[in-house]
Amino acid sequence: MSHPEDKPQKPSGRREQPTLKTIASLSGFAVPTVSRALSDAPDIGKETKKKVRRIAAEIGYVPNRAGLRLRTGRTNVISLIIPTERDGMNHTAQLISGLTSELRHTRYHLNVTPWFVGEDSLQPVRYIVETGSADAVILNATSAHDPRVAYLMEHDFPFATHGRTSWAEKHAYFDFDNAAFARIGVKRLAARGRRNIHAVLPPLDQLYGQFMAEGIRQGISEIGGSVRVCETVNSDSLGTEIREQIVNALARDSSIDGILCGSSIASMAAVDAVESAFPWRSSTIDIFGKQSTPFARLFRKELLSMPENVQWAGQFLARAVLQAINEPELPPLQELEVPVDVADEGEGGQRAENCPESG
Repeated sequence: MSHPEDKPQKPSGRREQPTLKTIASLSGFAVPTVSRALSDAPDIGKETKKKVRRIAAEIGYVPNRAGLRLRTGRTNVISLIIPTERDGMNHTAQLISGLTSELRHTRYHLNVTPWFVGEDSLQPVRYIVETGSADAVILNATSAHDPRVAYLMEHDFPFATHGRTSWAEKHAYFDFDNAAFARIGVKRLAARGRRNIHAVLPPLDQLYGQFMAEGIRQGISEIGGSVRVCETVNSDSLGTEIREQIVNALARDSSIDGILCGSSIASMAAVDAVESAFPWRSSTIDIFGKQSTPFARLFRKELLSMPENVQWAGQFLARAVLQAINEPELPPLQELEVPVDVADEGEGGQRAENCPESG
């Protein structure tokens, strides 16, 4: 005679994974309706989608991506491909924040895929396309004839870039007008009587670095004076390396009275170089820099700066790739964030220009 305690006991402590059937049972909808609601199908009503998604969130439903891919050919994944950076003070967190806030109420999830500077930048892109591990990619740090962009266009794979390329009219992008930033910077330094400017720019093999260099040339042609562009480090280098270069430059050339910086890192390095190594010159040297965060002005109130809204860029890029996935027949979404000279708009003014190709 068997006893209850002799019967096999169901393992405890492990909750069964919720399924579409679980949501269907709780919502009262059929499984196909639940599936289509979670896939944002256009024939399913908003209230139905809202109810299904609420229940899915409450019970911790996670779609089986392997099954999803077999059924739909989609992964519901967007991959952000970014270069690894040696310094932690960068735009990445704000870009990710903007992307995820825009994707939050969609079926898409964001994956971050790194590529290591100095290695083949095409490798992670090729992997994603060949394995179908994402539905779209977002690229950062673009060059004029970026091989990644050429590859994605050749394979007709949805993508958007943070920054323009030579083929910008053909693809989605969001960019900051770095030429205008540098031109305004030179003019604002000149307005304080600064004519001998030391510039720490982005890498000149990247298009935004080339735009910034062109903006400096335009600014100098308008106001006169001279600019020396640093060749040993760039605005993406380690802050300690930038500081050391600026200290050396100031030690060699006592005529430098302005410093133009292409990143928040470079701005803070410049402030430290002047304030700690040459405090007796701090009143005769002005610094103009790009600011994605306000930290540098906490240490130098008179710092001249221009904000760049990287979170806004992330939000726009998320919308751009969603359109590229779902409505590929439409013109690509494109936008340029244009800084405005404070003489016209007040401190740190900006405006956005929708390009003709924008939807």
